[in-house]
Amino acid sequence: MALPQAHLWDMQGILFDKDGTLLDFEATWTPVLTRLALQAADGDQARAAALLDAGGLDPATGRFRAGSAIGAGTTRTIAALWHPDLAPDALAERVAAMDRAFHDHGAVRSVPLPGVGETLGALAAEGYVLGVVTNDTTAAAQVALAGTGLLAHIARVIGCDAVVHPKPAPDMVLAFADAERIPPSEIAVVGDNRHDLEMARAAAAGLVIGVTSGNSSAADLAPLADVVIGSVAELPPWLHQNRK
Repeated sequence: MALPQAHLWDMQGILFDKDGTLLDFEATWTPVLTRLALQAADGDQARAAALLDAGGLDPATGRFRAGSAIGAGTTRTIAALWHPDLAPDALAERVAAMDRAFHDHGAVRSVPLPGVGETLGALAAEGYVLGVVTNDTTAAAQVALAGTGLLAHIARVIGCDAVVHPKPAPDMVLAFADAERIPPSEIAVVGDNRHDLEMARAAAAGLVIGVTSGNSSAADLAPLADVVIGSVAELPPWLHQNRK
C-alpha cells in the first residue's frame, strides 16, 4: 500500500488503540483474565485453561493470538464465549461484573510499553491532539491510563460504551473527529490489531499505522496499513523522517 506522504503535513490528530499499542497486553491483563477464567470454570484449572485457549491465549508462548476474542473483542465477546448458555439478563450481569474487575485491576496494574509516556508527551508538545479508542469501556480505559500517567497527554478517550458500534466499525474515529473538530482525513490511527486498522479504513482516516508491539505480526497488519513500525516509540522519528 502506497504511503500517503503528502498527508503527513496535514495530520492534526493521532488516535491510539490502548492494549498492545500503549499498554503491554499480557503484562497488564493476563493476571485478571486468568482469575476470571478460573471463576467461570468454577475452580477447575483444566477447564479454565481451555477457556483461555478458546479466548485466544497461546499456551506455548503465553501471548494472545491476533484477532482473538480476548485480543480484539469486547467484554461481551469474552463473556458470551465463556458463558454460552446464559440468558440475556444473566449474561448482562456477567459482563458488568467482568467490566468491574477489568476497571479495578487496570487502575493499579496497567503496564505501559517502553517509551510510551515520553512519546505521547513529545507528540502532544508538537501540537497533535491525541486520543485513545478501545473496545474496553471508557471508564476502565481512563483509569488504566491515569494510573500510568499516560492520561495527562490524552485529550479524549472513547470506549465501546460511547458509540453504537465498536471496532472494527468507524464509529470511534468519527466520534473523535466530531468532538475535536478534526476531519478524519487529518487523523492518524495507530493500532496493533487488524480491527484497529479496519476501523481506520472504514472511517477514511488520513494515515493508518500498524505496530507490532501487541499480538499481530507485520504480515497481519501490512495489507491494511500505510506503514508498520515496531512500537509507538518509533512514531515521532518516523513522522519527522517522512515529512522531509
